[in-house]
Amino acid sequence: MNAFIFHGTAGYPGENWFPWLKKELESSGCNVIIPQFPTPEGQTLGNWFEVFEQYKQDYGPETILIGHSLGGAFLLRVLERYNVKIKAAFLVAAPIGILPLKNYETDKPFIGHQFDWEKIRKNSGKFFVFHSDNDPFVSLGNGQELAKRLGTELIFIPKAGHFNAAAGYLKFETLLDRINGPL
Repeated sequence: MNAFIFHGTAGYPGENWFPWLKKELESSGCNVIIPQFPTPEGQTLGNWFEVFEQYKQDYGPETILIGHSLGGAFLLRVLERYNVKIKAAFLVAAPIGILPLKNYETDKPFIGHQFDWEKIRKNSGKFFVFHSDNDPFVSLGNGQELAKRLGTELIFIPKAGHFNAAAGYLKFETLLDRINGPL
């Protein structure tokens, strides 16, 4: 199985729970890819797809996608763009345009136009949406609407902030449990 982890605005592969999750998944034989996207300078959908294209050979039916913050919005755009049905998609604190959003202006290239929800739903076997009630960047309404649009339950974790290092998230056991559960 291949797993992609997509970071968000001003993010990078070595932050938050990404290195921990990579190590955990690799120990069970998974190939884990955490691309470095241009951010905040050069943060456009086109530039991010350019980076993703370098790894496209690893994207297929045995793939899972994990997107944190804006990486979750990018994950949705990947599902929209490629006609490949993947195993599962995991969206953590992902913005989809529901205000308030702290980085709405810089996120707009990713979320400022409609998502093709039907195509997105068709291109992943399962969806997991994680959100909290005290996220300072992405309001809970985004997680609620996202879960509704994807036809899945919202995995609500109270007081988890933005699921980042500032909120104490250097590990993310609940996410790992869902990845290791039935897909």
